[in-house]
Amino acid sequence: MQINNKQVNAKRIHAQLDYVKLILAKVSFDKALFKKELKKAIGILLPHEVGSLKEWCYQRFGRMYRSTLNECFTVSCAG
Repeated sequence: MQINNKQVNAKRIHAQLDYVKLILAKVSFDKALFKKELKKAIGILLPHEVGSLKEWCYQRFGRMYRSTLNECFTVSCAG
């Protein structure tokens, strides 16, 4: 039985993004820790994953950490 590599990669990507979301939710009580973990997440995720993460972060943490999100996602977009 052979597993399609695209399916495996899609599952890994989804799992990675889900894991990052879990970590961010758990550290959201501390602004500095949240920022550190968000920067780390942006660095390890693929560009399309970062887009999904950005959307999720603004929906979930936009009121609490808007300036942090703006800073982290703007820096990641700039290079």
